[in-house]
Amino acid sequence: MASKVTSAVMRKGLRVLGVAIRAEKAVFTAAVLASALYGVMTVASAWALGWATEHVVLASFRQGGVGGGALALGATLIVGVSVLKAFGVAGRRYFAGVMQYRMQAASRRGVTRQYLRLPLSWHHRHPTGQLLSNASSDAEAAWAPLAPLPMAVGVVVMLITAAVSMVLTDPVLALVGFLIFPAIAVLNLVYQRRLSPLATRAQQLRAEVSEIAHESFDGALVVKTLGREDEETARFRARAGELRDANVAVGRVRGLFDPLLEALPTLGVLAVLLIGSMRLESGAVTPGTLVEVAYLFTLLSWPIRALGWVLAELPRAVVGYERVQAVLSATGSMAHGHAELRGEAPARLEIRGLRYSYGDAEVLHGVDLTVEPGRTVALVGPTGSGKSTLAQTFVRLVDPAEGAVLIDGTDLREAARGEVSAAVALVPQQTFLFDDTVRGNVTLGLPVTDEEVREALRLAQADGFVGALSDGLDTRLGERGASLSGGQRQRLALARALVRHPRLLVLDDATSSVDPQVEAKILYGLRDAARASTVVVVAYRMATIALADEVVYLEHGRVVDRGPHEELIGRCEGYRNLVTAYEREEAEREALDEAGTGTGAGLTGAATGTVTEDTEEEEVRA
Repeated sequence: MASKVTSAVMRKGLRVLGVAIRAEKAVFTAAVLASALYGVMTVASAWALGWATEHVVLASFRQGGVGGGALALGATLIVGVSVLKAFGVAGRRYFAGVMQYRMQAASRRGVTRQYLRLPLSWHHRHPTGQLLSNASSDAEAAWAPLAPLPMAVGVVVMLITAAVSMVLTDPVLALVGFLIFPAIAVLNLVYQRRLSPLATRAQQLRAEVSEIAHESFDGALVVKTLGREDEETARFRARAGELRDANVAVGRVRGLFDPLLEALPTLGVLAVLLIGSMRLESGAVTPGTLVEVAYLFTLLSWPIRALGWVLAELPRAVVGYERVQAVLSATGSMAHGHAELRGEAPARLEIRGLRYSYGDAEVLHGVDLTVEPGRTVALVGPTGSGKSTLAQTFVRLVDPAEGAVLIDGTDLREAARGEVSAAVALVPQQTFLFDDTVRGNVTLGLPVTDEEVREALRLAQADGFVGALSDGLDTRLGERGASLSGGQRQRLALARALVRHPRLLVLDDATSSVDPQVEAKILYGLRDAARASTVVVVAYRMATIALADEVVYLEHGRVVDRGPHEELIGRCEGYRNLVTAYEREEAEREALDEAGTGTGAGLTGAATGTVTEDTEEEEVRA
């Protein structure tokens, strides 16, 4: 069974190499030619040394001296061969490096493009740590054998040249080579079979360790506030220990076989010297011939290892390549049409029979909704009612399973690439800021003037605190905007959307960290802006809901009712219970206090009510 697995890995590994060779034909050919030059010159250096031994060194002993011509010729042969050999080494390493790094860069670019192309639903099914591993260590491992590959091909040329040279020089001594070289090849094959499953497991564990590490770092706030440092450390330690053991197992196999691979050519040299000395005494060979063959064996001992390096890297390459291909072959990328959505007037949003599911769980059930241009509409509903999912369909982060989302009568699926993001902007509750300047975080590379940036900051009520920063628009904010408060980060994220002049602005609880007075200024400012937008707000706070022209109330993925806040609170019991929950809780606590239930009980009830409501709000936001 192990043999079958190893053979399968070998075949897959050779296919991976074939992909790289076809992609970089010219570079690979140059690397192989340079390596072949190195191989031929390696054999030639043995011949040059043998010739110099015979015609210069021994001649000087026999004749008491040697002519200048022979000395110059011997020196020229040795130096010339060495120079050509050096060119071969430099060319082989350069072109092999170019080939390897080009393929790694191409894989990383391909994986990144695919990440951006795949819908959000695909990303929900794959942890971020795994995605980072695919773009980094997996892409690197997939093409690791390319560095020694040209040398391995050159070694084949070297072995053929050496075999021909030894047969022409002395068939008996060549027989020693014919015994040693197959032995090295067999040992390399056994080496690869022992190493393959261990290296495969080690590469898989590298990805798993990366996934756990990223999850731990990304969730540092949760880990520290809940006191889970020891448990998280233990979880990471356990998987890191497995990776350590896997790497140690790989090291043991290498520690066993590397000395054997080093020893075989050395044994070949000893055998050549032993047999050659006997043939030298009988006059069958000359001293120069013996030196040539023995030196050839010493030169071949190290380059032959390149075959083992390629074989040893193949298992890791197969794992890395398959993990990268799993991303590149992933389905679910969104198709685009040719329709345009751009313009200056506020957009008309229409939802027709929209359904959406997470797996087998349907969260939106035939939603119908129309938002007229320039209106501000609040989406309100209890936890799990589908508000955030519905908001994601407005900006085409996800496509509905059934139904359609239309802007000015155009289905978003028919819009050309880039049209939706140009016409619609989403500001989520969980704000992400880059480790960049204020300007860089607002523009994200958009070619706009500083005046436009300042106007967007003014509408988002962020111009005040930005102006107070040490370097204004040029102030660096640190990773994830750590130097700012939650409300400040949300206002910068809003400015990022506004600077693009969206025709439809979707705020998914995007002002939850902003006080009501500032929030009111923001929403009123959006109405009075030179280029007003249609605004849809996923709202939880009464202060936010009160600012909307109309409220849409959802329950269990359906629109239950819609209308002005004053009308809904009078006729829709579910809506009334939801938006007055805090007021009713406060009234109940006051009633208990007035009834003389005791201060302690009142405080207990208040604390319990606060925890319940806070927990509810956090669940809703999650």
